[in-house]
Amino acid sequence: MPFRPVSPGILLAALAVGACAAPDPMNEIAESYVKLVLAVGEHDPDYVDAYYGPAAWRDSVRADSASLRTLHGRADILLARLADVPAPDDTLEILRLEYLRTQLRAVRARVQMLLGQRFSFDQESRALYDAVAPTHPEDYFAATIAAIDSALPGTGTVQERFERYRTGFVITPDRLDAVFTRAIHECAARTARHLTLPAGERFTVEYVRDKPWSGYNWYQGTFTSLIQVNVDLPVYIDRAVDLACHEGYPGHHVYNALLEQHLVRDRGWVEYTVYPLFSPQSLIAEGTANYGIAMAFPDTSRMAFERDTLFPLAGLDPTGAARYSQIQALVDRLSYAGNEAARRYLDGAITADQAADWLVTYALMSRERAAQRVRFIERYRSYVINYNLGRDLVAAYVEKTVGADARWQVFGELLGSPRLPSGLKPDDERR
Repeated sequence: MPFRPVSPGILLAALAVGACAAPDPMNEIAESYVKLVLAVGEHDPDYVDAYYGPAAWRDSVRADSASLRTLHGRADILLARLADVPAPDDTLEILRLEYLRTQLRAVRARVQMLLGQRFSFDQESRALYDAVAPTHPEDYFAATIAAIDSALPGTGTVQERFERYRTGFVITPDRLDAVFTRAIHECAARTARHLTLPAGERFTVEYVRDKPWSGYNWYQGTFTSLIQVNVDLPVYIDRAVDLACHEGYPGHHVYNALLEQHLVRDRGWVEYTVYPLFSPQSLIAEGTANYGIAMAFPDTSRMAFERDTLFPLAGLDPTGAARYSQIQALVDRLSYAGNEAARRYLDGAITADQAADWLVTYALMSRERAAQRVRFIERYRSYVINYNLGRDLVAAYVEKTVGADARWQVFGELLGSPRLPSGLKPDDERR
């Protein structure tokens, strides 16, 4: 998504620590990695999601104007240098080494794509995101659609009835900011009970149009984010908590702030001052953001908060909250239908119109929302796996631990450490 320059208030103290010490090959490689990512971003405007490192590094990259072929060679050189780094003893240092290696492989793969190399959907997701989503046929979704069909009132197709049903749960534009602001405050309060956030962390909210996504967090550095909410299409009541958690607490805003605090400021790991969108980091980011909703609102607490607080704020009848929550939980089980639409479309098995038809039929999207999703697929391709597969991998990783407090500890450590998607799987499932 479009790279926008961020605040140059770089973490000078953290970088000064490295400058005073003896040269560290990992720090030198990390700096070269940052510059390589920035250089790829000069060719791909969607590539650099955030950067809050030294402005001089970005300026030097722009002055260099390296070709894609040159950047591919630089990725190979950095990977070869990493192979010569002795295996560290510290657990986090081990994770750092593997993180840089895997991120660099993803950089190289993205450059190959920009040079014209074509990957299948699954090849691309493995190369860019260190993961492959399961494949599901049509009948995988049939039982869930049948359950939704039984739960919906009225006559007509399940798609038609679902769309009619949802119209009663739209947040009108004049109430949207109040509802979203209240949801953010609740998500922040629930997160603060379990995680220690950096002092002064904050964000602002903007309402925008003409975007292929429904919400976005632009991390600015210095524990600051800009959250944008797309109002092109109707915003339903469930999206208030979804977006507040996903983009804010304990989602993207918290994830980026904790990485800045623990890895950049505390350890001086400059590789985390840049975030390449098409990389394994995105699966962790999207997975923790989506699973963070269940962390903040376990069991039935979300429905109760929406019923008692958000429904009245939105001017909606709270007596419908429980049923709406049940139906939305069923619809959420169709999330992998989006992966199938993307896989089939990008692999050339179906057209764009057929992909939209698939989303209408098997994801129960409106025709307008399906068209928006196809535009997202065309632009971001296999990125779609990061939302559902990422959530499921994070859930399995966190839920191995028993007890809410212990799970928040594991979740918090995941937010502030250099963990990779393949590292979330049990040992016997890792490739």
